[in-house]
Amino acid sequence: MPEQVYNFQGQSYHKLKRACLRRGGLFKDPLFPATAQSLFYKREPPPGLTWKRPREICKDPRLFVDGISTRDLHQGSLGNCWMVAAISCLASQPSLWKKVVIPDHVEQEWNPKHPDLYAGIFHFRFWRLGRWMDVVVDDRLPVNGDGVLLFCRSATPREFWSALLEKAYAKLNGCYEALEGGNTTEALIDFTGGVSEPLSLDREALSLHSDQRRVFFQTLTKAHERKALITCSIRPAEGETVESVLDCGLVRGHAYGITAVRKVRLAEKLLETGGMTRLFMVRMRNPWGTTDWTGAWSQGSQQWQQMSRADKEKMGLNVRDVGEFWMDFKDFCHYFTDVVVCRLVERNLLWPSSHWKEVRHYGEWAPAPTSLGSPPPTTVLHSNHTLSLGRNNVKPGGTKQRGNRKEARLGESQQRGGRRCEHEKAVKKATKDDEGGEVGGWEAQMDKRSRCGGCINHRDTFLHNPQFMFDVRDKEEEVLICLQQEDRRIRRKDGGGENLPIGFEVLKVEVNRCSRVQCVVEQAASSVYMDSRSVTLRGTLSPGRYVVLPTTFLPGATGNFLLRLFSHSCVRLRELRDDLPGSSVFQCYLPQPSVVTTVHLRRASGLSPPKQKAPDVYAVVRCENDTIRTRVFKADSNPEFNLRTIFYRRHPNTHISIELWSRGRLWDSVLGEARLKTSESERSRSYVIDLRGGQSSPGYPRSIYVETSSSVCLTDL
Repeated sequence: MPEQVYNFQGQSYHKLKRACLRRGGLFKDPLFPATAQSLFYKREPPPGLTWKRPREICKDPRLFVDGISTRDLHQGSLGNCWMVAAISCLASQPSLWKKVVIPDHVEQEWNPKHPDLYAGIFHFRFWRLGRWMDVVVDDRLPVNGDGVLLFCRSATPREFWSALLEKAYAKLNGCYEALEGGNTTEALIDFTGGVSEPLSLDREALSLHSDQRRVFFQTLTKAHERKALITCSIRPAEGETVESVLDCGLVRGHAYGITAVRKVRLAEKLLETGGMTRLFMVRMRNPWGTTDWTGAWSQGSQQWQQMSRADKEKMGLNVRDVGEFWMDFKDFCHYFTDVVVCRLVERNLLWPSSHWKEVRHYGEWAPAPTSLGSPPPTTVLHSNHTLSLGRNNVKPGGTKQRGNRKEARLGESQQRGGRRCEHEKAVKKATKDDEGGEVGGWEAQMDKRSRCGGCINHRDTFLHNPQFMFDVRDKEEEVLICLQQEDRRIRRKDGGGENLPIGFEVLKVEVNRCSRVQCVVEQAASSVYMDSRSVTLRGTLSPGRYVVLPTTFLPGATGNFLLRLFSHSCVRLRELRDDLPGSSVFQCYLPQPSVVTTVHLRRASGLSPPKQKAPDVYAVVRCENDTIRTRVFKADSNPEFNLRTIFYRRHPNTHISIELWSRGRLWDSVLGEARLKTSESERSRSYVIDLRGGQSSPGYPRSIYVETSSSVCLTDL
């Protein structure tokens, strides 16, 4: 478990239980009472609803009966299949739920031999914005007029772990009704502390090309082998209803869990029917506890009838309960549109280097601090544009229709991310045309010290956002970046609770930058913008220095966030707070910098004659007392340095030198040198300069291609 666990709302399970045992009474949670306020904030409780303890529901209650499994989960009259699907994935890995979700599971179990040790209190752990929260609940559960649990329940009437877990999650989110509508990504992160990554699923390409299908199958297989939790859903198209049923029995907008991924060989007697020797299969589970699929390999299908029980066991094609079913992977790719993989994160120094290493940083989108007597700048938190972007309005109606609308819209948000530029331009145009001028007013009035500047479309304020820097050293690095905003679901009872549309940009900056970025030079990566709790991006970055800017979509929106970065090597992530680099004690007696100049060393050419082995080379850029050196480029006569540097200059009239060196066995030698002179008045300029001095080859001039930016006065920053 993590190093520290925090008590939700200050309630300590062990202290409360000891107090109950001392006075000989069962626990009654004053912070989540057995009243209507813990159930709903809009709907009216159903007729005949009462609260009962497990011993009032059955004679011999248990937390677990024969351990924990997916068949212990049946969604009740609450539209929270997104949560039930996530718990279903969790239930397939006992080592995970024992360690994370249900601590002290043995100690919490009913003990018939010592009924005096039972206090009617339980606790569960959930991961929220980087911290594990221990949530305490009593055992009073809502039941209908027939004495049946109103919400989540087990197929075994005397088993209560799933109902109590759901109650703790409802308390964490404010009430039971707050759990209606959501996406499985949120629940997977809350239950594991992992990082969820949406996988691209191009149904047309996967259906037509077996090689692409095989690659995608291998991706799921590797994720499943590494104990990742996988869920999927079918996104309703325009005009289709959420939770409407397809002809094949699958349900649109409904969350399914993937509980197994198998590649099997068919027995000889089955080759005539399919004509294949190998079969790619996935096992699915419906949180409703019913089998929907009616296609190939569905329950009672021709394929199963031709296989004996022994053949099924041998190939590992077993089904554990009625909620599970197998599908051919080709059929899976034909019907499902969205797949989410939650990769688990373990902080174990003994893990091999192939696993991800995590660094994290907390941050805040906040307005500038206000001076005494000056009003805060205008915000756009209540702008109509903010409310309409990515909104997930739940229409009134039956529980089923509105229960899983968010799950359906998760895919829409991801699809919307592909059309982000057009959508953002439309929103930006709308904000400019808004006569009220809220957005424009914010951009005009925003203080440079603010940290809520909106996405990159808002050029005047984008760089006001929080900035976090990290380095990729030596070689290309695959990184996974996850931005998670604070949970707002608990505010639904007060009329709020909508997620902010969030995303982030990754900028490649100068290798020696140590202060905040003042100008966007190169975008290295960009996430989609979604009204989701978390947004994830995976990519490969070349060596260099990078700055991540987590943002909300529109300027002025405020809130807390957690930025997580995963890589295979050790990467340091730190926030840039100062607009200018600080001065050391020794520099206090020197003239203050007056000009900022950037130098972009592109490449060099002609470092060796044809048919001769090129030397191992590197470049050195010198400006005043600063020296920046590139990595060594081996046997390259035309190295692409692509080195960008920034210099804060005290003596703008002095030159900047660029030296090319050859790496030798005993010592290095200079191949040549170029000198740049920049003036305060010139803007961006490109140079092709022949190198002078050093070792030379007659007839083969050596040259470099370099760019310099405008020399900016510090008073203009």
